[in-house]
Amino acid sequence: MRSTGVALLAAGAGLMLALTACGANSSSGGGGGGGASSPPPAAAGAKVGVILPDTSTSARYEGFDRPLLDKALRAEGLDPDIQNAQGDVQKFSTLADGMITNGVKVLILDAPNTDVGAAVEKKAQAAGIPTIDYDRLNLGGSADYYVSFDNTRVGALQGQGLAQGLGSKQGAQVIEIEGAATDNNATLFYNGQQSVLKPKYDSGALKLVASQRIPNWDNQQGGITFEQFLTGNGGKVDGVVAANDGLAGAVITVLKKTGLSGKAIVTGQDATPDGLQAILRGEQYMTVFKPIADEANGAAKLAGALAKGDKAGADALATATTQDTKNNRAVKSVLLTPILITKDNVKQVVDQGGVKASDICVADTQAACDQLGIKQQ
Repeated sequence: MRSTGVALLAAGAGLMLALTACGANSSSGGGGGGGASSPPPAAAGAKVGVILPDTSTSARYEGFDRPLLDKALRAEGLDPDIQNAQGDVQKFSTLADGMITNGVKVLILDAPNTDVGAAVEKKAQAAGIPTIDYDRLNLGGSADYYVSFDNTRVGALQGQGLAQGLGSKQGAQVIEIEGAATDNNATLFYNGQQSVLKPKYDSGALKLVASQRIPNWDNQQGGITFEQFLTGNGGKVDGVVAANDGLAGAVITVLKKTGLSGKAIVTGQDATPDGLQAILRGEQYMTVFKPIADEANGAAKLAGALAKGDKAGADALATATTQDTKNNRAVKSVLLTPILITKDNVKQVVDQGGVKASDICVADTQAACDQLGIKQQ
């Protein structure tokens, strides 16, 4: 198991207040405080490049990250250029080359894998452009800062949710469908899960049937792999650790075919509309809500400071560190707090602006929404 080396925030709530107003869709107006604290002319209109990884592994990147990053960066007086690599490593590199050539002041990167992320950071460093790893750390890279959630904690919440859903069922059989081996976040999620689940496997309270990392977080491959494991286990499973809502959806499709949907406990992550609908239908037990507005605002605040050369200001925001185990260096970090979501508190995601009620309250979930008090605003 890979060491994470993450030093957590001393006071997460205080940091979140410093970074952003609460809520994924909260208004950020003209960029905060009084005139005396406005960005100096050096930062006004500075071009900031942002490259997101794909549109297939999770609905979050285009549905949430893109608009929230755009809003947050503009609120800092910056001019964002936000592109999506569509899961193509070469396209990611080409987009980065174009942004570097065009003289962006800061690069914010959420790379499809750590190798391409590190390669881009090396080019940016040579051009004197500071970089921010967004959502996932590029191992072996040279990013100046890292903004994400406490991803080991995300995994621990998944393990906690699975154990909670299974209750006291002795020897419950578990299959793990994990994220890509090339994604450091997936390793952190796994480490967090195992902090909860491994003692239960070791004691026999739970039985691990099989565990597999899915290349590129490919949902279709995740479903195929899960079905193979399920068939090999005689069609029996009590719980499934699915590393995000996309993989959970693929697992649920297989469970429906085999008559196990709603009977097996399934985890997830990202609190996507599809994942929350599955929870309301009773097909998925839990997900992890990561208020992306907080993450976007954290990255924007750092970018604003870096664009005007205020390294001390950026350091004051990045009060945590994350260990790059490949380069053996501590990366200054902003780490935010994830939230465990089950059916009982789906409303929290709506109340905090993570999704709209209309995104999750559809024909076959409306009764559950009514019961939980989830209403259109």
